[in-house]
Amino acid sequence: MIRLAVRAAILQADRVLMVNAYPGAQSDLWCLPGGGVEPHASLPDNLAREVQEETGLSITVGAPFLVNEFHDPDRRFHQVEIHFRATLTGPYRMTLADPEGIVNRARWVTRAELATLRHKPDGLAAAIWSMDAAGYDALERIVP
Repeated sequence: MIRLAVRAAILQADRVLMVNAYPGAQSDLWCLPGGGVEPHASLPDNLAREVQEETGLSITVGAPFLVNEFHDPDRRFHQVEIHFRATLTGPYRMTLADPEGIVNRARWVTRAELATLRHKPDGLAAAIWSMDAAGYDALERIVP
């Protein structure tokens, strides 16, 4: 079964918001905020909900800019992610109260700082700071 997820590239003063990708302090893998899509809600509505749940931030969802896939054949896990541009609409008061208990760290990073972080997908930095239309980042093996 394929899991569909959405992610938000929220740029503020040329910094993008990144969150930890796995629970606990042991993982050094980062990704954009977002998560799994629930049925009967649009992709933008799902994304706004996920960002609110994970960070307490309110956003307006813009255009998609990247589609990528992850898989872990050993666990029979396959996820397709659609990344959207997003802007903050409310006050900047981040609260990390993810109901799923995954997101417990967040940081605003520049493109140069993102290059020093272990993150997924691999092509994220180039896609975030590009004004090109949505691209496809080929299937990657997930690494915890």
